Order: sequence, then structure tokens, then C-alpha cells
Amino acid sequence: MAYDFDLFVIGAGSGGVRAARFAAGFGAKVAVAESRYLGGTCVNVGCVPKKLLVYGAHVADELEQAAGYGWTLEEGHFDWGTLIANKNREIERLNGIYRNLLVNSGVTLLQGHARMTGAHEVEVEGQRYSAANILIATGGWPQVPDIPGKELAITSNEAFYLKQLPRRVLVVGGGYIAVEFAGIFQGLGADTTLLYRGDLFLRGFDGSVRKHLKEELEKRGLDLQFNADIQRIDQQADGSLKATLKDGRELVADCVFYATGRRPMLDNLGLENTAVELDERGYIRVDDLYRTTEPSVFALGDVIGRVQLTPVALAEGMAVARHLFKPDQYRAVDYQNIPTAVFSQPPIGTVGLTEEQALAAGHKVQVFESRFRAMKLTLTDLQEKTLMKLVVDAETDKVLGCHMVGPDAGEIIQGLGIALKAGATKQQFDETIGVHPTAAEEFVTMRTATR
Repeated sequence: MAYDFDLFVIGAGSGGVRAARFAAGFGAKVAVAESRYLGGTCVNVGCVPKKLLVYGAHVADELEQAAGYGWTLEEGHFDWGTLIANKNREIERLNGIYRNLLVNSGVTLLQGHARMTGAHEVEVEGQRYSAANILIATGGWPQVPDIPGKELAITSNEAFYLKQLPRRVLVVGGGYIAVEFAGIFQGLGADTTLLYRGDLFLRGFDGSVRKHLKEELEKRGLDLQFNADIQRIDQQADGSLKATLKDGRELVADCVFYATGRRPMLDNLGLENTAVELDERGYIRVDDLYRTTEPSVFALGDVIGRVQLTPVALAEGMAVARHLFKPDQYRAVDYQNIPTAVFSQPPIGTVGLTEEQALAAGHKVQVFESRFRAMKLTLTDLQEKTLMKLVVDAETDKVLGCHMVGPDAGEIIQGLGIALKAGATKQQFDETIGVHPTAAEEFVTMRTATR
């Protein structure tokens, strides 16, 4: 049977665009349908605008440190509207780049909601298209718990478009998005409280990292409230919001920001018209080649619930394109030793196994840890400390994990990710000459195991 397209991609986020571009480059006839914005969550309401806001919040630190270096500055004034307007302009520029990437690759771009009407058919705005293969890359969507007053809360989707900076903010959640936005709001001047229902945030990260970040955030004056959860939200006469906690306490704020998880965006996709199945968590079930239980339908990125990071979706998109149209170049995505960062303040960088994971996997572990005050702060009154940690297999000397909390953690960990991918040993770290004076050299000068 002759199809309209060799590949029809639903969703123009990072993974979908990568798969479409490279499939077209391999000679396939490709279409992409997108109902919201080009670039997906990352470009529009995720990593890119978030990092821009993090940069904005970090300026307060630079201003505070300036006096120690001889700079006398007038009292600074922050304007939220200017930051958001500049951010919007940059996102619009990136939207245009994504459009050009697709169109210049020969991809047919369809703007509208796509819904599968069969295993080989997609409907967009009333028009039906046939395709040999369909790829679902629709990403995720933030969730707010079903409590009274949930409509009064916002998520990351809305936070990037607030008309003004709230004076008082309650951030609810214990994952990286909650921690990052708490730092953003506080750094830009809002009175910020972070509520988390568990004992300590960032579950799944290394225990030393979690505890160290808690201490540093408390030094900065962030109000951390653990084992705390909201029961209901009510709007008061003056427009403020009253959050009643499950323990009976009441907190008043101008904004309640929820970062309590994301769900796969599967709304009105027409899955019922195919044999596509969901797993027990509600994500699309796929095999190692990202093929669903409907042989002609593939899925990748946040909708399959593996590692929900933009670079991972990019790698999965490449893998799908190669599998379908350039099988001699196919390489499976390696989900081990994926470097990642949390742009908290101070930021986290991590790659490989945590100490807890290494022990659970049966390794005999040596741990090397260092806490120190960064050189940049020695001429200031700031007492922030950087944490660096190596988790090493005591029997093979292989470095299993690298973890950092401190300035430029993400930049430093990227390079160490290559070392772990190459199987570096602690001896090779020790034999590597450091760049002096830098914080990064600490990773190659930790000689004595702390435990």
C-alpha cells in the first residue's frame, strides 16, 4: 500500500523534531503535527526559560559578592516584567529556529491537534493522512492533586507567564522542578516557602547531596517545611490565598505553585483506535526499539516514562530514525551514566550511581567527599560550601558515581560523564593533573577515603 508519509510524528518537541529531521535526512517522507508550540516543553515551559530565570535570580548573588572585590553599587532594582519580556523574545526566536530546522529538512509541518484514527492513519483538523509508521512524542503535562481550590494553584506552565512577581510564594513538591523554582522565586526577591510531604526532597539523589543542599538553602533563608502537605486552598477577600495544611496549620501566600509530578500527555490521541497499550504507571508501553504494542506505532520521550530528560529524548529520536530508515547506523540508547543537573541555588551536578545505589547493587564501596568554601567567596562574608563526592568500587577501583553541589556543577559534571562512560578508575582520576586554581580540581585531588 502507498502511504502519504513514511513517518508521521505527533509532537514537535525535542525528541519528535530530532526523529523527524533525521528520518527526512535519511530519505523518508515525513510529517510533524504540533498543536501548541514548536520545541516542546523544554524550549517553551521547561529547561530553557527556567535556566534564563535561574540566571536572573543568580544576579543577586553576584551583587552581594561585588563589595568584597571593591565594587560599590547602588541598591539594585529588579523588574520581573523586563525579564519575562526578554525571555519571551528568546523563546520566540527558538520557535523560529525549530520551524526552520523542520522545513529546511523537507519535513511537512502541520499545525493542529493530531489524533490517530487507525494503525496507519492520523487526522489533523479534519484532514486525514496515512503513514507507514507513526511516532508519538507528545511529552508530559504537570499535575495538581485533586484538592479543594486546586484551580487557584499554578504550575510551571503558568509560572513563566506571570504578570508580576508574587510577594509570597508557596512551592509544593520535592522534585527538581520544585527545588529549582523555589530558588528562582527566592532569588528574585519573593518570600518563599517550600513544602514537601516527605522527610527530605530530591528522592533518588545521593544522600550527601540532598542533606548538603538542604543546609545551603536554609543558610540562604529559604523556608523548608518537610512532612507538610496542603489539604485545601481558599481565596481570601484581599485576593491572597490561604493554604490549609493537613496538620491544621494555615499559610497565606499570593501564589501557590505546584510541582508534584507530571503525567504523559495522551489526551485525545486516539489510542483506542489502535492496539497501543499503557503500562501499569500509565505510560505508553514500548520495546527496546520504541515500538508499541501496535507494530506501526512508536513512542519516545516523556510519554514512555523512562528517563525524562531532553537529551535522552533526543537520543531516542535518533535511535528511532536510524532503526526505521538507516538500520546500518543504528545504536541503542545507553541509559547508564547519564549526567544531569539540578539548577537549584547552589546547583547540583551528578552522574553515575549514588552511594545508596552502589551499596544496593552489591558493590564494596569507598566514598571520597570534600566540602570547602569556594575561592570566589574568600573575599566576601558568604559562608556557602561546595560538596564534591566520588563513589568508588573498592575491588575494581572503578569510579561508579560523581556528585557535586556548588557553582558550575552542571558544567563540571558534563566532563566527568565522559570519564565514567569510558570506565575511569580512581587511580586515573588521581593521576590526572588538576587545573589550578579551580573548584573542579578537587575531583582529582581527593586522596583519602572518608568512609
